[in-house]
Amino acid sequence: MDLIDGLKAFVATAQTGSFTEAAERLGVSNRITSKYVAQLEERMGARLLQRTTRKVGLTPIGQELLTRAPALLDELDDLLGSVSEASQGLTGQLRMSAPVTFGEIYITGLISRFTALHPGICVDLRLTDSYVDLAADGFDLAFRIGEPEVNTLKARKLGEINSCLVASPHYLANYGTPLVPEELKSHLCIVDTNRRDHSKWTFYRGETPVTFTPQRHLLVNSARIARDWAMDGRGIALCPDFVLHDALHQGRLVELLGNYTMKTHPISVVYLAGNVVPRKVRALIDFAVDDFQQVR
Repeated sequence: MDLIDGLKAFVATAQTGSFTEAAERLGVSNRITSKYVAQLEERMGARLLQRTTRKVGLTPIGQELLTRAPALLDELDDLLGSVSEASQGLTGQLRMSAPVTFGEIYITGLISRFTALHPGICVDLRLTDSYVDLAADGFDLAFRIGEPEVNTLKARKLGEINSCLVASPHYLANYGTPLVPEELKSHLCIVDTNRRDHSKWTFYRGETPVTFTPQRHLLVNSARIARDWAMDGRGIALCPDFVLHDALHQGRLVELLGNYTMKTHPISVVYLAGNVVPRKVRALIDFAVDDFQQVR
């Protein structure tokens, strides 16, 4: 057994809590993954994992090794990549997460453009609106909307996400066009529950905030579906600008309350704080910063 393979198998198993999931991540068989971990334990003379019928847990020694092994593997990967002939082209796997709608609309295109430049990179993208723990779940990086809340993460800001209040011309013809937030009380409202502040819509006229509690006619945890319902004339929706570009340009939706503004939300790529950031992670982050400015 190669020591590096053993460490990789151990880290993947410890992070996923499963030999099966670790094997899937590494692209090898379940049997090989289990064998590598067992051989690593034999070489170290200590049990690293507690095996049960349902889950794999860490022993105290395994926990200590897990705090150091990922950084060691990243540093080794960086070293080998920088001195080998293959350093002209990045290789290996990048595992990342992104919010579902933003990921479908923008991140998938970003990855296509990035991998076209670096065909040796394998990207494992997981789209979820749930919080992902990068260290525990074994992710290299994540795209997040809003301010990062975890001190153990570093962040590179890509830009800002704006929000727009919209409705279809058909809806406005039937129900009228609100000119101030107070007039929204008589309208049907479509609420995207993925927004942190979905229970209140806050508008600004200069520095003065005006907060409105929408009369929730339709609720959905998807900005894209909220937009689609608005296009169907089902009500007024508050949506992030990245789902609205085509609909506004085609005249299928109309922006409302243009004399008011709303707070913007940062979009960032976050990654684990540490002494070593793998070359492929740095390359993807730098590419995302430039790509976001060009595409957005």
